[in-house]
Amino acid sequence: MKRIVASFFLSLDGVMEAPEKWHFPYFNDEMGQAVEEQLFAADTMLMGRRTYEEFSGAFAGKTAEQDPIAGRINATPKYVVSTTMTGADWENSTLIGGDVVEEVTRLKQGGGGAIAMSGSATLVRTLLSAGLVDELRLLVHPIVVGAGARLFDESAQIPLRLVESRTFATGVLHLTYAPEA
Repeated sequence: MKRIVASFFLSLDGVMEAPEKWHFPYFNDEMGQAVEEQLFAADTMLMGRRTYEEFSGAFAGKTAEQDPIAGRINATPKYVVSTTMTGADWENSTLIGGDVVEEVTRLKQGGGGAIAMSGSATLVRTLLSAGLVDELRLLVHPIVVGAGARLFDESAQIPLRLVESRTFATGVLHLTYAPEA
């Protein structure tokens, strides 16, 4: 069975919105390696519409020679969850428009590597509540952003257990959580 591994850049106050405005001063080789490890361990990607639009705008059409990360993402099967899209034109993309929990449960039943998620807070909250997320990886940055969408809003209580933690030289905490059994 496939595992869903969701990762997020977060500020200390839980903001995940617009990391391009606060994240980059903290990016270093350690963080790059952590992000690449997750990407290259996955053979499938799952995302919501907004993340799909951002990623396709950044990576579609680029070759592995131009950008190894773009090459990997473009070659990886991608599933996009949306109730408003009518199609997914980016290569190797499939639209999920029906019952998200049912479709993702079916996707997890396939063999192979992990299913990587990045961004898509609404989707990850839905999947966490349904018991479908196997790991939650948070890169918590030592900055208080003050405003913006947070990863967790007023959602249901979901007990998690810390399975790994690292501190990067920039002060970023790399925290890995799994659902409490």
